Amino acid sequence: MSIPFKQVDVFTSVPYKGNPVAVVLQADELTTEQMQQIANWTNLSETTFVVPSTTPEADYHVRIFTPGVELPFAGHPTIGTAHALLEAGLVEVKGGVLVQECGQGLVRLSVDYAPGGERWISFDLPEPTIEPLSSTRVADLEVALGVEVVRHFNPCLIDVGARWIVAQLPSAEAVLATRPDFARVKFLDPADKTTGVVIFGEYPEGAHARIEVRAFAPAVGVIEDPVCGSGNGCVAAFIRHTGKTEHFGRAFLSSEGAILGRAGILCLSVAEDRIQVGGAAITCIDGELTI
Repeated sequence: MSIPFKQVDVFTSVPYKGNPVAVVLQADELTTEQMQQIANWTNLSETTFVVPSTTPEADYHVRIFTPGVELPFAGHPTIGTAHALLEAGLVEVKGGVLVQECGQGLVRLSVDYAPGGERWISFDLPEPTIEPLSSTRVADLEVALGVEVVRHFNPCLIDVGARWIVAQLPSAEAVLATRPDFARVKFLDPADKTTGVVIFGEYPEGAHARIEVRAFAPAVGVIEDPVCGSGNGCVAAFIRHTGKTEHFGRAFLSSEGAILGRAGILCLSVAEDRIQVGGAAITCIDGELTI
């Protein structure tokens, strides 16, 4: 059996500079066990499988797997899957909008085109739940990261389906210089089923982006995610939660992946009733998967 397959680089328009996601189209005949095995084999941070939707409100239904577990939602796989389906002609944009069904529920995506014709896809972040970390857990976090966080804005556990601990560092430079103890990050608090840790810091005025972000998820088999959509969305939720929206701006660019030789760029839009995460995508592999 052969199934259409694409590997899409997300949050970039330059091949091999973003975050790849494997997209298995028309995966309705695969079992959950087969999906997990394929995701383990691709060894990417996420692999997605498109299956029939269960509601007429959705344009498609996607299941999202890391090499080790299934996730209810993830950011760059959402954009990459939408890009792959549009490119393959398997879905149609209606009024600039697509609706994705996933484990977290229905996710609204906006599809826009830049003046040069480049397509940008943005997803509405699922409604976050936010829990500030205790001082003890913040101390454990600092030991795991090997760096002091900005305690004035208390680190939080933010749940959008993916569950990220978000902490601000003093600067973008501090983010890039961080060398975590990944064994400690993995076991920060396994009872919470935390996906991982996201850190961010500000760039000086006039830089290529407003903030630098890094995301570590060794507990789900991803040491460092090159460019993390849900993690960036949680950073935007953290900024709104800490009352810093006006400081950072209602819409601004985030950079991620430089430490891994990537150049991911995301647009984060922050409103009281909605957070959006957007970016470009480009297909790097187009073919078939043999089962």
